Amino acid sequence: MGRFQEYQVIGRKLPSDKEPQPKLYRMRIFAPNEVVAKSRFWYFLRKLRKVKKATGEVVAVNVISEKKPLKVKNFGIWLRYDSRSGTHNMYKEFRELSRADAVHACYQDMAARHRARFRSVQILRVAEIEKTADVRRPNIKQLLTPNLRFPLPHRVVKSRSLFLANRPSTFY
Repeated sequence: MGRFQEYQVIGRKLPSDKEPQPKLYRMRIFAPNEVVAKSRFWYFLRKLRKVKKATGEVVAVNVISEKKPLKVKNFGIWLRYDSRSGTHNMYKEFRELSRADAVHACYQDMAARHRARFRSVQILRVAEIEKTADVRRPNIKQLLTPNLRFPLPHRVVKSRSLFLANRPSTFY
């Protein structure tokens, strides 16, 4: 699967004599393509309401793009996943450029730490953390210090001459 995009899928039950104007349902779904987004929409709608693909229709599918794709933001993700022992709720934080990138990082993290597959993870909510005081996880908190610098202890200086009289010093 490729990188995720955020889709807005709007669907409803098919109109009938009993209900000529059925209620519209809108979901924001993270998926690699439009086909998977529609499939996930019907999966969730079948769980939440008595509507399935055979008795419903998709009204619209739109891609939601990031407002500021070049600004690094902190995201909180609430999710539910099925493990070998049961269903678990979880909250995770990620530092990424977009909501879709944060969800992709979340799926990768869930696969690495918990061996959870794409089908067993349900993203419940994704929210950008506006204030740095609201960040809960220490691995994200450590990146919020002002003027953060990363040491580069083992830099090798490129020399112009092929032969040198002394050995190069690589530690500063």
